[in-house]
Amino acid sequence: MKTMTKIIAGAFTALAIFIGTNVKAQTVPKDALRFGIGVEGLLPTGNLHDISNVGIGGTARLQYGIADNLALTLTSGYYNFFGKKIGDGTDVKYPSLGMVPVKAGIKAFFTNNLYFGAEVGAGFETKDFYANADGSKNTKLILAPGLGYASKSWDVGVRYENYSGQSNNYGTVGLRIAYGFGL
Repeated sequence: MKTMTKIIAGAFTALAIFIGTNVKAQTVPKDALRFGIGVEGLLPTGNLHDISNVGIGGTARLQYGIADNLALTLTSGYYNFFGKKIGDGTDVKYPSLGMVPVKAGIKAFFTNNLYFGAEVGAGFETKDFYANADGSKNTKLILAPGLGYASKSWDVGVRYENYSGQSNNYGTVGLRIAYGFGL
């Protein structure tokens, strides 16, 4: 819990620093296309927290402006949730979970630089904590609301991602820091 508090406090600090700087107002020009590359810090929740304490990821996002304050997004990448030790006093760990998310969504700017985001998509497991008898991997439905700050080049967002399917639901709190540019 202390780690989660530190990460959330760090995210809000970073957001305050970005908001406090003198940056031109962010709008999403209609028909503008942007591309961003991001690093993700992930804190597992629910069933996932039982077997992993932390995850990292890398994502790429394509953004298309449909109005001056509204954009469509397409995001994909790779997440790795590191397995934690099984019980106390042992060096045996749960295996890591790997996932490839593919999400479509929106970014709606409600003030200069601040936006609400919502994404929906699928998560394709590449490594599985709960291996199926036939060795197949599961696919999860992803629902992800979030808030963020975007400037001309930087995008910092915090979100909750819920993964559901195959009678195993879990989630993660994610912090994404990305560099973006117009195409």
